[in-house]
Amino acid sequence: MKLVYVFDAYCGWSHGFSGTLREVAARHPELPVEVVSGGLFTGSRQVPVRQFGYVQGANAKIAELTGAEFGAAYEQLIADGSFVMDSEAAARGVAALRQVAPDRAAELAAALQAAFYVDGRSLSEAATYRKVAEEAGLDADAVVAAFEAPDAQTAAHADFRRAVQLGVTGFPTLLAVDGDSVTPLAYGQATADEVDARFAAH
Repeated sequence: MKLVYVFDAYCGWSHGFSGTLREVAARHPELPVEVVSGGLFTGSRQVPVRQFGYVQGANAKIAELTGAEFGAAYEQLIADGSFVMDSEAAARGVAALRQVAPDRAAELAAALQAAFYVDGRSLSEAATYRKVAEEAGLDADAVVAAFEAPDAQTAAHADFRRAVQLGVTGFPTLLAVDGDSVTPLAYGQATADEVDARFAAH
């Protein structure tokens, strides 16, 4: 059995779930955690953030419910409304980090979200992955090379397909997967205790 975490690095609710994911992973060290990028802002949804009028209001709600931090640098980044969230680029970055440190995927996914939501860094830029890798003590050159390699795009699209195959329609979603058996443990927002209760019921 393993935990499968389907999220999007540009999803505020996923950012809010980072603490819960960390706690669940810490409580269940015997369970590997697979991180899958969901592809929230792809295709026609890759537009300037000003076209999503709900962002600030949603973030206030996320912060209130989860205690997640939204930094001043992030607020500044999206204030003029021209920033474009590109989930394919973010998924390439997740794939690159996962390739270099597969057993730390959950921790690195959270670090990536902090890079955007706290530090205001674009997840389309190689420099962001270099910084995340350096702070995590990883080979930054290897991570950047993986992010820029053609294979990263293939991995990103494979993630999007996997999310669909798992029946995931929103992010974040945490699943317990045992062979062909898929049990939803959390969707959107949940505490580690709530996840554990569902896990125990399973």
